[in-house]
Amino acid sequence: MVDFVRHRLFWGMLALVLGAVSPQAFAQQPAASSAVSTASQDVATRAVTRSTPAAALADRQLFYVAGESTMLYNTPDDSRPVRRLTVTTPVQRLSCEDEWCEVRTDDGKQGFVPETAISNIWIRASKADRRVYMYRGTRLMKTFKADFGYNAFSDKERRGSTSLRDHWRTPEGQFYVVRRNPNSQFYKALVLNYPTASDARRGYRNGIISRSERDAIIEADERISMPPMNTELGGWVEIHGDGTGAATNWTQGCVAVTNEDMNTLWWWTQVGTPVLVE
Repeated sequence: MVDFVRHRLFWGMLALVLGAVSPQAFAQQPAASSAVSTASQDVATRAVTRSTPAAALADRQLFYVAGESTMLYNTPDDSRPVRRLTVTTPVQRLSCEDEWCEVRTDDGKQGFVPETAISNIWIRASKADRRVYMYRGTRLMKTFKADFGYNAFSDKERRGSTSLRDHWRTPEGQFYVVRRNPNSQFYKALVLNYPTASDARRGYRNGIISRSERDAIIEADERISMPPMNTELGGWVEIHGDGTGAATNWTQGCVAVTNEDMNTLWWWTQVGTPVLVE
């Protein structure tokens, strides 16, 4: 079971909307490179029409603190701080004016944050489609062809190697960008927070990692920091450049797009950006 500690409001609202409407359906004008067929696009368009209230609600709620932590204030200035909001904290955006946004937190606390402190950009990577979709709230902004792990059909369970190529798999689940690397071996990279706390519990339960390794990963998850990347669960799963642009399967578990597409993702994403891999 996937943890919803950090993005429970974000993923919860997204799940409600996606339960009735497919992610592609949020695109009022689907990108030409999308894998969705013309017939599917027609169905999607009708679905959007039917789900407009839900989509509008989701557009207000699909926000989170991005880039770095920020302070919540009682008034739209920095004179009356309430509390600090950590990166990935989900918020509902109520309104914005003069570079300040009024927001409500998951526990009902209402206040103001700088407009630049929150975002509603999120990423969906589909192993079946061999595509990466970038959304702004419920609206599909861009579709990119993507390369995935050597074994494209299975979820990641443990570290792969040249002798265990079958385990070069792209992990599935709900992640976020925990670090941005502008000097990656593969052009630029968005590092995901794999392994997560749920991966650690599974790995310990299955005898793949030790108790201390499990605890270290869970602690990193709670601190919203880089998890240990050197356990038998594997690590350093990234969305990076140097992709073929041909939607193939060659990586050791990462998601690779062309450098041009990586520049677009780099521009829009921040530390904290949610990433759904399925």
